Amino acid sequence: MEPISLPEAGIAAGNSSSVAQERFHVLVGVTGSVAALKLPLLVAELLKIPGLEVKVVTTERAKHFYNAQEIPVTLYGDEEEWQLWKGRSDPVLHIELRRWADLMVVAPLDANTLAKVANGICDNLLTCVIRAWDLSKPLLFCPAMNTAMWEHPITARQVEQLKGFGYTEIPCVVKKLVCGDEGNRSWCREKKLLRCGQGADGAPKCLQPVKPASCLSTKSILTLRQRLHAAALPLQSRTKPSASLQHRLSVPAL
Repeated sequence: MEPISLPEAGIAAGNSSSVAQERFHVLVGVTGSVAALKLPLLVAELLKIPGLEVKVVTTERAKHFYNAQEIPVTLYGDEEEWQLWKGRSDPVLHIELRRWADLMVVAPLDANTLAKVANGICDNLLTCVIRAWDLSKPLLFCPAMNTAMWEHPITARQVEQLKGFGYTEIPCVVKKLVCGDEGNRSWCREKKLLRCGQGADGAPKCLQPVKPASCLSTKSILTLRQRLHAAALPLQSRTKPSASLQHRLSVPAL
């Protein structure tokens, strides 16, 4: 695990290229849903977007579903949180991560972590980052769980609580689940989570959904893609994008 680099301290005025300055930081949170199997593919799709830098925060249970060797970006877990801090002057990882990120997406968000976040519980690195999250920055969440869990009345209440905090839900899809049930709450196909194109000048641009209601594959990842670009505007605090870039990033919320 490489140490986290702080953009505020690492960029000296006038000494970095505009490309480096305009990198958009996305923090991916992954929890213990079977849909975490798709993490390597989600990260791969994210990395195809020019100017994006990605880091991943994982829960311990999520590690059961993916191979860390297949994740080509820095991966943080509870162990790193405690290894980093040795004394009063040391950085606190969950605070450094929330400072570093321009946007956070929790995909998948399992029922357990949904309940924790809705009730303010922060007992691991991921939930500590969310509890400390800067509400002026976007946070997107992609619920994924068995249908029986999804249909419990408390789930809708907790999803609404997260939306009430200002977080954005990326809807799930109907498909056959790993357990064999036919269910509403499966995470989408990763490639369609981030459908994007590229403009003539190399800057990313959004594509229109082919099947807006088909699955999280198209609609959800397109929504995430649009939110990513719309959320890039706060980068003015670190560097001011060109007027043309700002225009392309001004994607209306779905």
